[in-house]
Amino acid sequence: MSTVPILTDGDVYSQYDYELVVDAVRDAFAERAAGTLEAPPRWRVAAGEGDLVFTAGAATGSTNAAGFRVYETHPETGADHTELVAVFDATTGAFRGLFLGHAVGGLRTGGIGGVAIDALAPAESATLGVLGSGFQARAQVGAACAVRDFEEVLVYSPTPDSRREFAETADDDVAPSVRALEDPEPVVRSADALVCATNSTDPVFDPEWLQSGTHVTTIGPKFETAHELPLEVLERADAITTDSIPQLEAADRPTIVGRETDDELVELADVLADPDRGRSSADDLTVFCSVGLAGTEVVLGNSFLEAFASSAE
Repeated sequence: MSTVPILTDGDVYSQYDYELVVDAVRDAFAERAAGTLEAPPRWRVAAGEGDLVFTAGAATGSTNAAGFRVYETHPETGADHTELVAVFDATTGAFRGLFLGHAVGGLRTGGIGGVAIDALAPAESATLGVLGSGFQARAQVGAACAVRDFEEVLVYSPTPDSRREFAETADDDVAPSVRALEDPEPVVRSADALVCATNSTDPVFDPEWLQSGTHVTTIGPKFETAHELPLEVLERADAITTDSIPQLEAADRPTIVGRETDDELVELADVLADPDRGRSSADDLTVFCSVGLAGTEVVLGNSFLEAFASSAE
């Protein structure tokens, strides 16, 4: 067997750019729309005090990549608590490479958010609002700025040091200025596109602050009993989308979208194939509920492997 690459977060961060991330994830959604992406819901294996969580997918069209991601949910943390993404040739089954670390999974979620903003946010968006200051928020900002020429990014999170540090470091990563604000209200009121990337189980903003025409992405909790997005936003929304309806349906408890909004809920892949199913006017309020389309990690990992192979030549 020939040597296959085993790449770490350091390897990924030394080479990646958000344009590559968004393009790879967009390819996965194109395969989803074409019916060539197998993307079953994630499943869990009980393992002591936590679970092993698996997502698997196969892009059998032009991408020609299959594989899986696995991570754990145990209470302990540390360098030995990580995840892996394995990539195979979808036609021959040949093993292409392995990623150790959290980078591919997190960047893939950012890429999904970037594709959603590109498809649903107003074309002339000037301000990106962000509620949250963790790794997921950072990936969302990078991917969003790869698809829209925002003039500014406004961020709020409850911890002053966290939001200030986020603004200082994110400002080096993207073209627009990134500013931390002391209050979420001006972030929401100013946003043409608003990203909620928190772990809050309670709504993180007053829906009255939200302007007509805004696009809203929710990354964090979205259960009926625990959700960062105010339910009134869904009631006002002109278009509600998600990356995977099967993943929503497989949730172990009721979600804020799904059963009661089945007739309105549209998959992002279908919006990419038919934009009329998303935003239809400048005043539309659009919502994207990110739950994690299986196979996107594998497609992104495959793009990284191709990029590393090219750089090694």
